[in-house]
Amino acid sequence: MVIVDATCLERNLNLVYQTMEITQNVIVCVNLLDEAKKKNIQIDLEKLSTYLGVPVVGTSARKPKTLQKLLSTIEEVCSGKTKPNAIGVTYFPVIETCIQKLLPIVANLLPAKEAYLQRWVCLKLMENNTSILSSIEQHLSIDFEDNLELQTIRTEIAELLSSNSIDNNTLKDKLVSSIVFKAEDVCNDTVLFLNASYQLRDRKIDQILTSKIWGIPIMIVFLGVIFWITITGANYPSGLLSDFFGFLQEKLVWLFEAFHAPDWLTGVLVYGMYQTLAWVVAVMLPPMAIFFPMFTLLEDLGYLPRIAFNLDHYFKKACATGKQALTMCMGFGCNAAGIVGCRIIDSPRERLIAILTNAFVPCNGRFPILITIATIFVGSIFTGFASSMLSSFVVLLVILLGIFMTLLISKILSKTILKGVPSSFILELPPYRKPQIGKVIVRSLLDRTLYVLLRAISVAGPVGIVIWLFANIHIGDITILTHIATFLNPFAQLMGLDGYILTAFLLGLPANEIILPIILMSYMAKGSLVDLEDTYLIGNILLQNGWTILTAINVMIFTLLHFPCSTTLLTIKKETGSWRWTILSFVLPTLCGILLCMCTTAVYHLIV
Repeated sequence: MVIVDATCLERNLNLVYQTMEITQNVIVCVNLLDEAKKKNIQIDLEKLSTYLGVPVVGTSARKPKTLQKLLSTIEEVCSGKTKPNAIGVTYFPVIETCIQKLLPIVANLLPAKEAYLQRWVCLKLMENNTSILSSIEQHLSIDFEDNLELQTIRTEIAELLSSNSIDNNTLKDKLVSSIVFKAEDVCNDTVLFLNASYQLRDRKIDQILTSKIWGIPIMIVFLGVIFWITITGANYPSGLLSDFFGFLQEKLVWLFEAFHAPDWLTGVLVYGMYQTLAWVVAVMLPPMAIFFPMFTLLEDLGYLPRIAFNLDHYFKKACATGKQALTMCMGFGCNAAGIVGCRIIDSPRERLIAILTNAFVPCNGRFPILITIATIFVGSIFTGFASSMLSSFVVLLVILLGIFMTLLISKILSKTILKGVPSSFILELPPYRKPQIGKVIVRSLLDRTLYVLLRAISVAGPVGIVIWLFANIHIGDITILTHIATFLNPFAQLMGLDGYILTAFLLGLPANEIILPIILMSYMAKGSLVDLEDTYLIGNILLQNGWTILTAINVMIFTLLHFPCSTTLLTIKKETGSWRWTILSFVLPTLCGILLCMCTTAVYHLIV
């Protein structure tokens, strides 16, 4: 079943004709008839079915009733009541002559049950598509290379094409153009545009949103607005959740005391595991519940493909693909989700580049740290609306740094261990549509927010126990946590940080959300995570422990550029099937973060 868009049928018929090259059993589903009706587009489905030789069914997927005929048609084709007889494309005369020369030999080579593939295999032999030919040989147990008669005919065909000024690239162009011309002819006779300027509005909008001058600035403004709404909107619900979990913690402590539980058990389960889980939920859930729906609304509206279009040129310069822009955008929500999204990239080389650089944009777990530090050290310069705007601007600068590093490292990888030429990226810009706000909110909350949250919770619980043990078990006169921080402090100083900050990043491997609480816990010498909602109090604690504007800048840089969380690393291992690439994805952003922090520290000391 090939689903096509009723509002742009001509472009979608290209896929239909390519599908009919490899199978007769095709049903064409013309979807979005309701959108076509709004644009005054009429499609003669019966005539279209006659031209194609296969069943054609019209649907509006939002209306379940329209799907009944589609289900009935599927049943009829599968049961044999309806037998499609696909009418393919007739190519240029010289190409058809070549196909006729190959057909008798290919017919003898292919098994009888695969006879419908004869014409398609002839085309692949003419294109000399080695990858597909190898796959055909493997799965159909035939050998093209050792067939002398076939090789003789292929040589004759190559000479015939060459005499007609057709090389391999020209051949592909002519095959594609034949399909395009055929689709155009069919649509001219089956589609009626009652309003010839139905796309005028979309094109006028695209002239602005995808222009060379305004495309990137508008994209930056959109991101800035989303971050500002996320920052200002998440504070209140985070406070409520924090109060609620604090209330529950008091009850849990009372319950443990009532059962005379030993202090170590209360510490491990309440001040360790429960308090860590509470921090993750209170800090992570509100921003995600705001960010994901807004991001999904842009996707539903049709703007995300425009972002990919705007960034395609820059990724091409980095010898990567424009599709990486889409996976990069997914990484803003969750790097693990962005890694899985890299499956849309066909080239293995470019897919690896996208996977290795996805962590260069901050996921939702890193935003609370960036937002808090920006609010304390930059937003405090002003009050009210100006404070939130300035904080949002600083966070936006960090995001732009992440995008720049993504492009830079992609370029370096393309010129070193992952050399290659960027593949072409054909992107169809969908029409702008009114988002289904209700469905968007439900889908983003269930499919994205809760999914990411549950995954973070699954690793935050165990790490909470480890943190509590490190903060409460003493070796000599100091805790394990202090021992680690003391050991790391000389190296951390070179980065403009301190040992406790670096220790917090290491312990935050399972979930980035707990990095700042670990830092505060270490400074206050408490055996459990610190629950401070007031950024003013947090700022005082940080300043009393030697933080300067340099420390804040370097913490934000290292928050952006450090190893991915454990969930993302496991996802990378699953997607690449290699520990080598997984280790490189750990080392690459961390090394960039260390070097950049050292550079900012050196420059700061030179100036100050």
